[in-house]
Formats: sequence, structure tokens, C-alpha cells
Amino acid sequence: MDEKLTNLRSGFFEDLKAVEASEDLAALRDKYLGRKSGLIASEKKRVGSLSPGERAEFGRLVNELSDEVEGAIKELSDRFASSLEAAALEREKIDITLAGTPPRQGHLHPITLVRRRIEDIFVAMGYSVKAGPEIETSFYNFDALNIPRGHPARDSADTFYVSSDLALRSQTSTVQIHTMQQQAPPLRVISPGRVFRRDTPDPTHNPMFFQVEGLAVDRHITLADLKGTLQKFVELMFGKNLKTRFRPSYFPFTEPSAEVDFSCYVCGGAGCRVCKGSGWIELGGSGMVHPNVLRTVGIDPEEYSGFAFGLGIDRMAGRMYDIDDIRLLFENDVRFLEQFA
Repeated sequence: MDEKLTNLRSGFFEDLKAVEASEDLAALRDKYLGRKSGLIASEKKRVGSLSPGERAEFGRLVNELSDEVEGAIKELSDRFASSLEAAALEREKIDITLAGTPPRQGHLHPITLVRRRIEDIFVAMGYSVKAGPEIETSFYNFDALNIPRGHPARDSADTFYVSSDLALRSQTSTVQIHTMQQQAPPLRVISPGRVFRRDTPDPTHNPMFFQVEGLAVDRHITLADLKGTLQKFVELMFGKNLKTRFRPSYFPFTEPSAEVDFSCYVCGGAGCRVCKGSGWIELGGSGMVHPNVLRTVGIDPEEYSGFAFGLGIDRMAGRMYDIDDIRLLFENDVRFLEQFA
């Protein structure tokens, strides 16, 4: 081999021994194989100064040296890559015998907790749970509930209208109409769900909230049955030895109608922060189903009677969990919701 090529080969392998990391290989490659200033490229330029007889042999030797250098660099590069991969695998390996990190479990929302408790109580009393659409026609939302045209509840200031004849339901009483159309008496149903009204949000109001409506229709049902049902519900929901009272009121779909209160389960009626010093807590509205409502769904009010009631689930949750602002129930603040885990 040409003496210069021999010395160049020896120098390359000396330099190769000094390479300790893959980052140094790029510099070594440029030093020997660089097209413009590489040492082997410089040797190739000597071809022009050789005689025709020497050129073929010299060209073969230079190409062999170039291939040898290229192969040695690649071999070392592969070794570095294998070492890096092995180190990464060692660093990232997983011991499958170790216990894993358990996933963080969620929990039920306080409104769901209260809703399920309400459902359990009424199911145990013989009621079935019914659901219905949240967008209703004017017939189901108003007409069938004895709310005539021109009534303030039908005004767009109070109701979320989707179109001239469709609106987000104002109460789950709409489910009662569907049920009475589909099922002949006797029947006992509750219908928990979301309802929508144009209320200004404050600590006790939201434009979207949850309520549960109850309905019982049969022969010979009286106001006493309504009182007994709600008294039993209060005892099972909030505790024994609580009293209920009925205050005359007005609702278009019941006659007579009454607001229902129960004695404070915290102070026993003496007066405290929860009952605002009155000794009583508001439960909801109730009454005997209006004969017009029964006629609308094809039930003869001369043969059948019924009672209905509506309870606010949000406010109930607020009282049970001592929440002074029900807007917190809908803000999805994890710090707040974690308290109910």
C-alpha cells in the first residue's frame, strides 16, 4: 500500500480508539471522509499527479481505505446505539411483580346521592320512577297542566323557548301527563330530573335545577293520603319525630294546593341558622290533582282522584350537606366536590 495511505490508515485507527461517545463520531467522519476537506478526499486528488499505470492501483487502494474507514465508523456507531438502547431499557424497565398505582376513583355527585336516596324511599313506598324529555311542547308543559294562554308562567321572561311551540320543561310534571296518557289508574310515580326557568342565579336559585315530582291517582284518594305520604317521606329522609305543616297556596294543576314545611331537623323547631330562626324548613308544593288535568288525559275525575307534589332536589342537597350556595353544585370545582367522596 502507498506509504501515505498506510500512515493515514494507522492514524485513523488511533483516532478511532480515542472515540468514547457517539457525538465524537461525526467529527471523526468529517476528518477522514468529508468530501471537501477530508483526508481521504485529499488523497484522491493525488490521482491526477500519478502516471497512467499507477492510477488504477492507487484508486483501488484509496477506495478500499475509504470503505474500511466507513465500515469501522458504522460498526462503532452501531455499538454506541446498542449501548444507549440497552441503557434506556434498563432505566425504563418495569417490574411487573410490583403493585401498580391504583387509578383515582371518582364518586357520585351530591345531587345524585340525594336523588338516589329519594328514589329509594318512594320505591319502597310502592312508587315507580319515570323519566321524560327535557324539551316539551306547549301542550305538555302548559295546556295539559291547566296553565292557560296568557298565564305569566308561559311568558318568555320565565320560560326558555326553543321555538313557538317547544320549550325546555319548566317542571317534571310533564312526565306525569305522559304517564297518565300511557297508563290507566291506579298509578304511583315519581319523576326526578332537570328543569329550566329564567331565574336570576343567587344562593338559592339557578336557571337549571333538579326536582322530583310525585303523582298518585286511584279511587278515593284524599288530602289525608298526601299528608301521610309526605310525612313518611320527611321521617325517612331527615329523621323521625319531625312534623309537617301544610299552608294554603295556589298551583294551576292542583286544587286545593298547599306549600309543605317540616320542622327543622337541626334545632327541633327551636330556631337556628338552618331554618333561619323559624323552626320550619320549606319542603315544596303539593295538592290534589286538578279535575281539568285528569280530564285532559282521559281520566274521569268523578271516578278517580289523585295528589301531586314537587320537591327541589338541589335545595334538599344544600340542607343535608350544609351548602349555603346551591350554585356550588354546578360549578364543577373539584375542591368542593371532593368533600363528598
